[in-house]
Amino acid sequence: MGLYHLDDERQAAVHKIRKRVIENIGRNMDLYGIPLSTGHLYGLLYFADKPMNLDEMGQEMKMSKTSMSTGVRTLLDYKMVNKVWEKGSRKDLYEVEYDWYQSFVDFFDIKWRKSVESNILVLRKALDETEKLRKAHEDDEELTAVLQEDQAKMREAVAYYKWLERLIDTFVDGEIFNYVPKEPPQDKS
Repeated sequence: MGLYHLDDERQAAVHKIRKRVIENIGRNMDLYGIPLSTGHLYGLLYFADKPMNLDEMGQEMKMSKTSMSTGVRTLLDYKMVNKVWEKGSRKDLYEVEYDWYQSFVDFFDIKWRKSVESNILVLRKALDETEKLRKAHEDDEELTAVLQEDQAKMREAVAYYKWLERLIDTFVDGEIFNYVPKEPPQDKS
């Protein structure tokens, strides 16, 4: 429900509360590597009573259309906002993904999976290289001992990252919610 039907005093009171929440959302997203302004944009869309276009967002946030476009692109990449179609509108419209659980899962999957895959790739390549070096210098006991220690450490790291892949999978397939159930919304009592 929009604020347009409220008088100025009530609108100001609601804006003050929303601003506090939006500021906090921005700070929290900043912790995850999302710029503060993009977090504020997410907060603006969260409280919007209808999908917004870039011009409307820029006007509300007092920022350029380019800045809004960059922020929206980031939020789209992390699946935190959706592009929507509205009959009669020629401009792209955006609305927030209200399912915060799904937003977290998508963000976690996107950010962590890329990191895990990269680390496993580097570790496997390093394991291959150390094995080739060890075979090329089989008579060098000191080098062999160092390489075997390094290989053991790298295998432990690969095992960790494979576990982390499985953890990510439990988020993506929703199995995590069997272990840590979603909280039901709190009523106002």
